Amino acid sequence: MDPVLEFLEAWLKDNYIHNLMNDSRWAWPVSESLHFMGLSLLFGIVGLYDLRLIGFLKRLPMAALHRLIPFGVLGYCINLMSGLTFLSGRPDQYIHNPSFQIKLLFMTGAGINVAVFYLMSYGLVKEMGAGMQAPTRARIAGAISLACWTGVIVCGRLITFFRPPAYYWCFWC
Repeated sequence: MDPVLEFLEAWLKDNYIHNLMNDSRWAWPVSESLHFMGLSLLFGIVGLYDLRLIGFLKRLPMAALHRLIPFGVLGYCINLMSGLTFLSGRPDQYIHNPSFQIKLLFMTGAGINVAVFYLMSYGLVKEMGAGMQAPTRARIAGAISLACWTGVIVCGRLITFFRPPAYYWCFWC
């Protein structure tokens, strides 16, 4: 195993959050609930914005939708914090999990995409009124964003199906 991953796993297992997630009856369900609420905010708002960029919902002015983006960022922050509690609670279930690793790649792609969008395209779309179509590069950014966040959701859901065998429990074992 990679020494860096070994160190990270050992460090995550030796902290307060790890103990809280494994010793408290409510820590995991509360984190799961927060994660779902954060995801709803994030994907609901960013997904709506992306759909408008792509060309759907043309009756909505971009400025009105953009005012909701801080709530999407809040959802992302909630997901980041609750996701870190999962990682700390069961690091061996996540660190070596290909679905988790691909999820991180999708998150990285979404982050790069949003940075490029704000640097190169946001100025062109921020004052777009109802009925106007976004420039091609903004539509491409919207499609990439939707694809990345959909990939994050799918890979996040698949984490439980690709976890290490020690976490599988069966009646006949």
